[in-house]
Amino acid sequence: MTDILTQLQEAMDLLCTMFIAGIYYTERHHDLEAFGPNDKIPDLKGDQPKEVETLDPQTYRDGQVEIARDMIVQAQRIEYLVSELPGLQNSERDQLRIIASLEEEIAGLEAQRREAVRERDEVFAQLDALVKSLQRP
Repeated sequence: MTDILTQLQEAMDLLCTMFIAGIYYTERHHDLEAFGPNDKIPDLKGDQPKEVETLDPQTYRDGQVEIARDMIVQAQRIEYLVSELPGLQNSERDQLRIIASLEEEIAGLEAQRREAVRERDEVFAQLDALVKSLQRP
């Protein structure tokens, strides 16, 4: 399981990909229409690749609806992930107080660690003295 920030980044990347796919779908399958009196629709020759593969209006709309629905679901997933980020339910003052208490806890644990290291060194010194005091028969 990945952390929330990684999931959020992947969800944002996927949403951007969906936007690009939506633009490509619209650009590739729209109906060829002139919107103004000066607009011209080029007459494609048989050997030229078609830049637009016009779909019938219902299929085109269905595709747009599906893409839009997928984008909405992905946006909702992103909103959920953002709501799950730690600290959003706490104010800045609360977060600073939590950080201060964690720093105090770390300082206490560091003192315990230093004491354990000192005790270890003492035991090693005693053990070393004991080993040196032993003589071979």
